Amino acid sequence: MTRWKLLAVYGFLFTVYGFTMVLMDGVLIIDKPVGLTSHDVVARVRRILGERRVGHTGTLDPFATGVLVILLGRATRLAQFLSGAEKEYEAVIRLGYATDTGDLTGMRIHETQTSAATPIRFHKAPSDEEIESALAGMRGEIDQIPPMYSAKKHQGRKLYELARRGQEIERDAVRVTIHEFEISRRDGRLLTGNEDGTLDLAVRIVCSAGTYIRTLAEDLGRRLKVGAHLVALRRTRAGDFRITDAASLEELKRMVAEQDFADRILSMNAVLSHLPFLHLTAADAERTRNGMPVNVETDAQATWVDGERVRMCGRHGDLIAIGFFEAATRRLQPRVVLAPEKEPLT
Repeated sequence: MTRWKLLAVYGFLFTVYGFTMVLMDGVLIIDKPVGLTSHDVVARVRRILGERRVGHTGTLDPFATGVLVILLGRATRLAQFLSGAEKEYEAVIRLGYATDTGDLTGMRIHETQTSAATPIRFHKAPSDEEIESALAGMRGEIDQIPPMYSAKKHQGRKLYELARRGQEIERDAVRVTIHEFEISRRDGRLLTGNEDGTLDLAVRIVCSAGTYIRTLAEDLGRRLKVGAHLVALRRTRAGDFRITDAASLEELKRMVAEQDFADRILSMNAVLSHLPFLHLTAADAERTRNGMPVNVETDAQATWVDGERVRMCGRHGDLIAIGFFEAATRRLQPRVVLAPEKEPLT
């Protein structure tokens, strides 16, 4: 393997004035801890690796944990190809009262209770059959109204900024898909009781990108005719990236110090392996580096549709660009060029 390929796939370490720097282009899976925003995690990874270009896909709320896909170097340009992936979560929904944010960080909404300290007393706790029926009605394609306490924007302002000022605006419903919404039984029971009289329901959810789990919790409460909010959320998968592949920030810091983290960095080619690819001639590789379209003269395009996203690879299999197929002209037009303008020497 050439030195250039090693740099592109794994990166390398070097020391300047006693400070270890890390250069790489790829994807790192971090197990986000509770209490940090996704932006906080990006900032910490930037400091640990000494890499200026760091981004992420798929924001997690501060109280949530789990899979956060971190993009490094040139891979920061790949967010548009990764952010729409299916997600999987483990969550705990608390039945008994709602909050203004839909989760445990918000203020309790007083319905029949007069005080936040007043114990919850169910006239009749939801039965197993009622819970199962409510969940069944929430699977498949559903319309979901984004919560006010979210990062979704309205006229350039984030909704949570407006919510903190006491404003509430009308939001359009968004179509999302709930592939799985299942109960995770604890000791054979659906519900776990708390000292304040509330009941906890542990669930597992597989859904399309853009789904708000807090809203699912609130909607489930409405179906059961009881206030509800989210008290725990852990993302266990984002697309093909799983929690078993993730490293904590502490583990990353240790691995960098020991120079033993190369296998944690996934190459850009690997994370886009779900896209078809085309090997380019030397001449076409040069055109691609300069953002110029190339003709597709093989049978590869037989199954490609107009607008198909295709990996455009060089002679060593290195990823040069992501191109979009133009069916009318049978050409690939580079949209995101990832490789240097000049091909490296071998």
